[in-house]
Amino acid sequence: MPYDKSLDVESFKEIKEFEETRISVGVYCYNNGIKKLQVTRENKNAEEEWRFAKLGRMNKEEAKEVIPVMMKAVEQM
Repeated sequence: MPYDKSLDVESFKEIKEFEETRISVGVYCYNNGIKKLQVTRENKNAEEEWRFAKLGRMNKEEAKEVIPVMMKAVEQM
């Protein structure tokens, strides 16, 4: 069965912005399943538009900002 966006329910989302990147932390439940934590990164392209990228590694500044948000998200699960 293909992915259906209408079945993906967001119960928490917070975004932390940095110079050329932003990291989103969210809690989602797909098709009435269990709630799951999702962490994503978006980078600005040459046209100043946000584009999805692999989260990969975080630097210390990013980690210090994102980990407390992840803890808030876990409380929503």
